[in-house]
Amino acid sequence: MEEEKGFRFGISVENTGTAAGKEVAAIYASAPQGSLGKPAKILAAFEKTPLLAPGESKTLELYVEKQMLASFDDLGKVADASFVLEAGTYRFFLGGDVENARELDFTYVLSETKVAEKLSHQLTPVSLKKRLKADGTYEELPLGPEKDINECIFEKLTPGSGEAMVPAVRGRASYMLMHPYREGVKPLMEVHEGKLTVDEFLAQMTDEDLIELLGGQPNVGVSNTWGMGNAPEYGVPNVTTADGPAGVRLGQECGIPTTAWPCATTLAATWNKELVYEVGRAGGEELKENNLQIWLTPAVNIHRSPLCGRNFEYYSEDPLLAGKMGAALVKGIQSLKVAACPKHFAANNKETNRKHSDSRVSERALREIYLKPFEIIVKEADPWIIMSAYNAINGQRASESRELLTGILREEWGYQGAVTSDWWNRAEHYKEILAGNDVKMAMGYPERVKAAMEKGAVTREDLLSCARHVVEMILKLD
Repeated sequence: MEEEKGFRFGISVENTGTAAGKEVAAIYASAPQGSLGKPAKILAAFEKTPLLAPGESKTLELYVEKQMLASFDDLGKVADASFVLEAGTYRFFLGGDVENARELDFTYVLSETKVAEKLSHQLTPVSLKKRLKADGTYEELPLGPEKDINECIFEKLTPGSGEAMVPAVRGRASYMLMHPYREGVKPLMEVHEGKLTVDEFLAQMTDEDLIELLGGQPNVGVSNTWGMGNAPEYGVPNVTTADGPAGVRLGQECGIPTTAWPCATTLAATWNKELVYEVGRAGGEELKENNLQIWLTPAVNIHRSPLCGRNFEYYSEDPLLAGKMGAALVKGIQSLKVAACPKHFAANNKETNRKHSDSRVSERALREIYLKPFEIIVKEADPWIIMSAYNAINGQRASESRELLTGILREEWGYQGAVTSDWWNRAEHYKEILAGNDVKMAMGYPERVKAAMEKGAVTREDLLSCARHVVEMILKLD
């Protein structure tokens, strides 16, 4: 059945075997080749049955978004910088896998090309001169101006000089137990109680305090991947992190056992969103049990090559499967009012030279493949924090890219949460602030940010924008 934004299919699945089991029902779609060209088939929707006894059946409802069938026109062949549905016949196939899927009677015939979403050019290639087409030929790509990945308003940090450095434990002067906050301060609790807005709260903080808020904080309790926040003079707690994704990872020195869950690739192989939701919820319970607040998972980069050293952390080579599974995990974690942190945003698809590699990719491939899992998670699961990637994308580091973190993530997708860097990257803290990367982990560089302010490169408003996201994230936590 066609609806305004998609198609709804009712699929009856019967267990014709002799043992109880579950089955996947998947819809694959084939779009007209048009001017832009398309894959022969793409995964468009899927559901997993509950456990069915022999002879038992279940009707599943599968929804295919029209947006999933659209192509991004990065060369202006049809509608520049837009997702378009080209005229022609759209066909649909049903099956447990793409090879054995059978064509359905239903087709969607579009008499004229439609613009599904008008966007703008972001992250255009600067070194990728051409791309390979399905027929084996190459297509020329226009190039934007060259970018200097190491551009800096003062002497750049020597690569690796901050590797594995941990934040200092900041001392605090003695205070009366009855007066734990700085004199005259209205604490964060008053924002929680509705007595104060976030902006009014942040207005009390000095520039130096705001800068400290934008860097990683010391470990507390059993945390071994450091924290965020930590401004006790203002009543801001130190919210701590735990690495993932195959479980709430704590160091052996903590003496706390946690559950080792199957890796993401194995979870994706179940095609079972409800099961992955329960894994997320169980991990959220372990966070709360250990007084931790942010689980650094899911990792939803694409299996671009079987040689990627972190493929076990990633779900799939398919963006829809990765996005739907990641969204289910995020929903499960955050149902307990602790935060999930999808990563590594974006195009982090290899481990070799990961902190200096440049992912050179066309806008179309970026939007249709590498960004798609993150987009699905943002729009369906509303994660409270996202981790930017180590790598550069078309000549600019991900954590320093305003086009990625503000232009796409916030302005196009409507993301409201916080953004953290990956740990000990090679980016400049002041450039990350300008891009919309709110927290630098595992520690910030206050003196370098202050120096950038003195040169006029960073303003208090820039600090406030990032601090607002951090505080709003903390307020969501239980």
